[in-house]
Amino acid sequence: MERYLQILSVSLEAVFVNKTRSILTALGIIFGVGAVISMMAIGNGARQEILEQIKLVGVNNIVILPKSDADNTEGSDEEEGKTLKKKFSPGLSLKDAENFLAAIPTIEKVSCEATYKTLAVRKGKKLSVELSGVSPEFFSLFNQTLKKGEYFNEWQVKKGDPVCIIGPEVEAKLFAKEDAIGKYVKSGNVWLKVIGVLEGVIVNEKAEEMGISNYNLNIFTPIKTLLLRYKDRSIITKASFGSTQTFSMGNNISMFSQDGSGGGETQLDKIVVQVKETNQLAPTSKVIKQILDRRHKGVDDYEIKIPELLLKQEQKTKDIFNIVLGAIAGISLIVGGIGIMNIMLASVMERIREIGVRRATGATKKDIVFQFLAEATFISVSGGLLGILLGVIIAKVITMTTGILTIVSFMSIAISFGVAASVGIVFGWLPARKASEQDPVESLRHD
Repeated sequence: MERYLQILSVSLEAVFVNKTRSILTALGIIFGVGAVISMMAIGNGARQEILEQIKLVGVNNIVILPKSDADNTEGSDEEEGKTLKKKFSPGLSLKDAENFLAAIPTIEKVSCEATYKTLAVRKGKKLSVELSGVSPEFFSLFNQTLKKGEYFNEWQVKKGDPVCIIGPEVEAKLFAKEDAIGKYVKSGNVWLKVIGVLEGVIVNEKAEEMGISNYNLNIFTPIKTLLLRYKDRSIITKASFGSTQTFSMGNNISMFSQDGSGGGETQLDKIVVQVKETNQLAPTSKVIKQILDRRHKGVDDYEIKIPELLLKQEQKTKDIFNIVLGAIAGISLIVGGIGIMNIMLASVMERIREIGVRRATGATKKDIVFQFLAEATFISVSGGLLGILLGVIIAKVITMTTGILTIVSFMSIAISFGVAASVGIVFGWLPARKASEQDPVESLRHD
């Protein structure tokens, strides 16, 4: 052991004597390890974002949304031009959701949602909010937990009681110095009793594209409460005829509102269907489309999204991209190893006399191999440690400057450091072996 420690000290001395050469040799490893860690951090961050988005959109969910401008017109030639007639469709409604549950055995839960922008008032304080009528299943489907209070009970849902669950920002702005539970808030013209407060989550743009809203500024009430006490857009009222549109239905003519005041519009803003198994998502969505086509008279006034499948496809694309980036970063490690081999080979040629002296004073071939292999390994390990530091710094800078989430994992550090150490051993072996095979007599004669 003492012998090997002495050889190791000789190796370290040789490294520090040629500081500039050692640093330049280690640069390839430093940047290679830094690139691997930063690229894997970007990949881990992307994967984490996808998982968070899947939590927000729910597991095994199918989202059905109404189209704002449905292309549901038919052309009919007249004497002086073309007149467009629109097919009638009731739009998304509670009846659609009931049909799904009754007809499709693969469905686990169905949630309905209708939302209006309104003002919430509490003791003179006003706040612009979104009043959402939801089914009780809404909260479990979208993983919305309560900070305090309770969810809607069966009686409140069935009778359409004036109760609500509020988002955390609503509580902070309207109930800053008091407990919101049990208090009342006026939303539109309806007084609602607060029975719960949401924990609240941060929703990014990608989740919003999947049909997930930022619920922190929402007031939730049972869907029947909203339709009975606030507004049901499917009901035709006198106000509906302020601005009307004619729909042709056989020999009958019906007029419906265009101004959003009520009547002739889609009753719901969203229906979310949760299926029992992931492999049932695609076939279930096809059956849902068939039901909607039949109920909506063939009018294409809705769209079906499967967020989980879209997110998984996106994850697959990102994984491929990350593999490519990782491969490129790995190549830089190999290049760094080749650099170590080249420099060590040059070092052997420069130190032939030193090798001869060591052999003449009793050093064996194994001692020479160990000496030069130790030098290469020390350079690669030092480069690996500095590369880890560089990779962590790069990952943090990427997050701070671009907003892209990066996660540096222990696995990425272990892999990159292990590869760096292996590179030193593998690419240091050839120069070490070459040094050990030098003839001692010829080495001593070398100038």
